[in-house]
Amino acid sequence: MLDLTAFDVLSPGSPGYEASPRAKLVVRCHSVADVVQVLAYAEATGARFVPRGGGHCFVDRCPVDGIVVDLSGMDRITVDDSGVATIGAGARLEAVYAALHQHGRTIPAGCGDTVGIAGLTLGGGIGLLGRQYGLTCDRLVGARAVLADRSVVECSEDSEPDLFWALRGAGGGQFGIVTELRFATVPEPSACRIEGHWAEPEPLVRAWQDWAPDAPDGITVNLSVQTGHATLFGASVLPSAETHDLLREFTARAGVRNATDIRPDVPYRFVKPTFAALDPPGENRRSRSEFFARPLSERTAADLLERLEGNRRLAFTAMGGAYRRVAEEATAFAHRGERFLLEEASDPDDPWVDEAWRTAHAEGSGRVYPNFPDLALEDPAAAYHAGNHPRLAALKKSYDPHRVFDFPQAL
Repeated sequence: MLDLTAFDVLSPGSPGYEASPRAKLVVRCHSVADVVQVLAYAEATGARFVPRGGGHCFVDRCPVDGIVVDLSGMDRITVDDSGVATIGAGARLEAVYAALHQHGRTIPAGCGDTVGIAGLTLGGGIGLLGRQYGLTCDRLVGARAVLADRSVVECSEDSEPDLFWALRGAGGGQFGIVTELRFATVPEPSACRIEGHWAEPEPLVRAWQDWAPDAPDGITVNLSVQTGHATLFGASVLPSAETHDLLREFTARAGVRNATDIRPDVPYRFVKPTFAALDPPGENRRSRSEFFARPLSERTAADLLERLEGNRRLAFTAMGGAYRRVAEEATAFAHRGERFLLEEASDPDDPWVDEAWRTAHAEGSGRVYPNFPDLALEDPAAAYHAGNHPRLAALKKSYDPHRVFDFPQAL
């Protein structure tokens, strides 16, 4: 039996506990041995559990009176001479970008400072460098995981290759608890920061859908729309003159004045945090989302825009580029051919979220980003994993036959 006095057990109300109010215990692990012992305790007591690497998730997956295996104590980051970064599963993006910057390196990942590197990577990982370098999981070259039988394995293309395949897009607590990740980093580029604001959302939405997914790989611009207001934001690693030309092309296509502010080239690490306020964490809102393989019809787009009021928001994220240059079956992430991701978000009790999702869903691909879990989906396995689901289900039976790693919408 686990001696809790030897562990960092969080108390209700303490930082890190409030994110899982249904938990009976939140145990902060500082080593692989800690994780193994917590799983042994769960088996001995019959308690359910869920791992947590980052600071938030769109849904609370912790079972009632379950155990949160908090990995925040495992956040060490190192970079070797070849540029491979070894990152503990408890590290968050703010620390990851800062550490890699010291070595002149980075990885394609998200904007939120509090996002955990493990959850982001294991669900795919979309970000402002993704159209240039692919998903976060596309840079993953190895991982360490504690399996259901409490064995510890190293996986890569050469070791446990099936598990390594599954972890890249469907690994968030499905097959084991990942405690460490290894990435092939890329040289940190200089980037232009892009931001623009307009009071005429409709032409921006129409033009963005046609232009942003097909823009050169080195530029990513996303679009956020609220009542009577559209915000364009993103980054470009292209030369400044080319970036200016591309933005002029976009605004001309939309038929609006060129109101984009393009900041001079700075190291990419310093661009990322500036967008946190434009895309805040989702703890105080509810959202649903879906990928789209083609632009919305004018009628559907107009219907969505007409009902925007209060805190309601539509967020368009550009895909294309390097995302689509990997085959759908090459990793567990199955959504390579999509053009964009559309998210509908509002207050937790606003029925508009479901209404807007249903309106857009009629023209969607039926596919959903695994890192944006949606408990209202009728067929989550098909939505999250599409054609890769049969292989994932078989691997689940192989690696976790007794469903030790189980939570809502698990394989």
